[in-house]
Amino acid sequence: MVDSPCQSENTLENGAVSSDRSSGRNNNKVEIAEVVISGADVPPDGGLVAWLQVVGGFALLFNTWGMINTFGVFQTYYETDLLRHMSPSAISWIGSLQSFLLLAVGVFSGPLYDAGYLRLLLCTGLVLATLGMMMTSICKEYWQVMLAQAVCIGIGTGCLYIPSVAIIPQYFSKRKALALGIVTSGSSFGGVIYPLMFQGLLPRVGFGWATRIMGFTSFATISISLVVLRRRTAAVEIRSLLDLQAFREPPYVLYCIGICLSYIAFFVPIFYLQTYALSHGLEGRSVALYLVAILNAASVLGRLTPSLIANRIGPVHTFFISIVLAAITEFSWINTNSGPGNIAFAAFFGFFTGSIVALPAVVLTSFTSDLSRLGTRLGMSSVFNGLASLIGAPIGGAILGATGNWLGVQLFAGFLFVGTAVFIAALRFVLTGKKLVVRA
Repeated sequence: MVDSPCQSENTLENGAVSSDRSSGRNNNKVEIAEVVISGADVPPDGGLVAWLQVVGGFALLFNTWGMINTFGVFQTYYETDLLRHMSPSAISWIGSLQSFLLLAVGVFSGPLYDAGYLRLLLCTGLVLATLGMMMTSICKEYWQVMLAQAVCIGIGTGCLYIPSVAIIPQYFSKRKALALGIVTSGSSFGGVIYPLMFQGLLPRVGFGWATRIMGFTSFATISISLVVLRRRTAAVEIRSLLDLQAFREPPYVLYCIGICLSYIAFFVPIFYLQTYALSHGLEGRSVALYLVAILNAASVLGRLTPSLIANRIGPVHTFFISIVLAAITEFSWINTNSGPGNIAFAAFFGFFTGSIVALPAVVLTSFTSDLSRLGTRLGMSSVFNGLASLIGAPIGGAILGATGNWLGVQLFAGFLFVGTAVFIAALRFVLTGKKLVVRA
């Protein structure tokens, strides 16, 4: 069997090709092994190579979650132009399937990452994400957009997401939360740059070239990650796509349920914020088309700030506080009926939900003793998160279509955030016991 170019590069780039000659085992057996630095069990917590991993991870999040967070502007465009004959709920399935695949592909990309196939994942993601944007630019029908923007981009970004966060704990210990906060802020920057790019280019060059330019930008920035990302620890043999032992551990089960509920709620305002504002205070005003960009701009601070706080009080406490504040903000959406109110809601929601992307990996790392299985466990939880992101916005659209008003949509998302807070609180007490003052 001949390795593909990406596989061969992965073998040479990530580590040495080892054989078992010295031990008398099968001399023809070739394994992928990482170059393990002396004292590799202790992360360097800084240095040029370590911070280059942050740059590479930032670029990947810029094009994975950054692209997902951009779908609100596509939703508005499709509702008013390209797919105006389709219902808002049907259109939202495009973004929902895209986010589902981004997360669900993690069940494969996680174990592949653990096994040392970083280069293969990056090459595959680069090709599919770029191809998807180029194909979207020439789409005319709903099914074409579904295949190009949802399926192709979704699978491509799914190959990139797990490596972007799983590589950081190999290089950082005390600064891990900060490093991951910087990495995950890439999705916020992507969620600002891409919507502004789309809205600015659309009236000048049309939908086709606006989308192609976004595709070229995606290709260039993902290429940075392909150049700089390097695994530091040894690859492990792929034992299974699943680590079923994790589901016997109460902390992991509580973690998965809590994060899953937050993802159902998270995408409802992102997909429908602009549509809501155009009929509640920002009728006919162009600023409504920039609310997604405002939300994502606020999310930059919302991803960095919790990461700094987590170093002091712990990631679980920080995540719990952020979710409670997100729930309060979500309920305040009910009485938002003015232009300034919509802008304020976008900013506060973006800030308080920044932790939904920034902290889950930090929380999981905090109670995962075997980091060689981190990619697999992240991948498993990503499947549940993917299912959650798949159904959240369409359920919101169905509620809107059935009731004809937004109250049910807003209550739906708000109570899901409350449910998330309950499960994260339970996780905290399972990890620490009944102690009230403790870092977790």
